[in-house]
Amino acid sequence: MDLLSYRQTPVHRFDPRAKLIATLIFLFCVVSFHKYQLSNLFPYFIFPVYLVSAGDIPAGYIMKKIIVVSPFALMVAVFNPIFDTAVVSHVGHLGVTGGWISFFSIMTRFALTVGTALALIACTGFYGICNALGRLGMPRVFVVQLLFLYRYLFVLVEEAARMLRARDLRSFENRGRGLRVYGPLMGTLLLRSIDRAQKIHRAMVCRGFDGTIRITGTHSFGMREYVFLALWTVMFICFRLWNVSVLAGDFFVRLFS
Repeated sequence: MDLLSYRQTPVHRFDPRAKLIATLIFLFCVVSFHKYQLSNLFPYFIFPVYLVSAGDIPAGYIMKKIIVVSPFALMVAVFNPIFDTAVVSHVGHLGVTGGWISFFSIMTRFALTVGTALALIACTGFYGICNALGRLGMPRVFVVQLLFLYRYLFVLVEEAARMLRARDLRSFENRGRGLRVYGPLMGTLLLRSIDRAQKIHRAMVCRGFDGTIRITGTHSFGMREYVFLALWTVMFICFRLWNVSVLAGDFFVRLFS
């Protein structure tokens, strides 16, 4: 994701604040729909498709990321068809229950929100997003915590991987591989994380750290950012107020009838 954020495309050159505000408005509109509103969501795919195509981001890469986290949304939506069996619509002579409509609505909103968030990070970078949050007025402590979480999450994963390799090298005939082992492993990982955090903090203080992480940036909020934000905001509001999918369907039916 960091490598993708260094590309030089028109989307990458936009001020991160404009992209972040547009994405927040997009997310608010998407999650505000009722659980039985499915067709209203389809026009919103234009925004993540725009970010991916204009930002020259591999669509397959974003799809793989979405599929990796999709089981979490699937576990939430899979019970809807079981408990919500009331018929709310018909396709021909086939009745469609509210559970299936809400199931596909949840999965569609999941794909929209997660795909857009990934596309935003890919064309902005996590440091750019944190810089935008700080410049928009988010408290400094939250911005610093986000930056530390992003930077040292990889260190935590590497430490956990080393512990698992050490356990595997000491496990003969599959001994020491049960669930009971993970409790002590998590405790040891917590102690190592605290010790590593203290060492990192002392090293940063010795180098003049005063609680502020200074992120350099050359972006400025100009006319093109205002136009970008205004166009997408108007489009999102129109999609929210009117069912564009139904209107487009009626238009083509009248056109070809």
